[in-house]
Amino acid sequence: QVVFALNQTLLQQESLRAGSFQIPYTTEDLIKHYNCGDLSSIIFNHDTSQVPNFINATLPAHERITAQEIDSYFRQELIYKRNERMGRRVKDLLEEHPDKSFFFAFGAGHFMGNNTVIDVLRREGYEVEHTPAGQAI
Repeated sequence: QVVFALNQTLLQQESLRAGSFQIPYTTEDLIKHYNCGDLSSIIFNHDTSQVPNFINATLPAHERITAQEIDSYFRQELIYKRNERMGRRVKDLLEEHPDKSFFFAFGAGHFMGNNTVIDVLRREGYEVEHTPAGQAI
């Protein structure tokens, strides 16, 4: 799987460099939607925005299965479990110190896709609000 993932990554980079493959959104698109608090945007609803996309319709069936296994592994280990762990840490701090105020700052990756830190906290009954850039807290 590691060799497959490395080969696919190299092929994608070569395609990008040659101009035969384009990413459907730019870094500027991500920044704009994030700053506007548009976390439900089409860009942010794709878990694959955080992990390499190895699933490709041109792959042979056996390689497509390998790509799906890798995608599932990345999604579970690098996204869902990480966000669950971070959400639980926030929840624990809030419950251990109910008389204190907290400010939590996370990288944009923790708000992208499904099962985000925000989703974890909302499932626990917390109300989470976006504070736009430049707004006083």
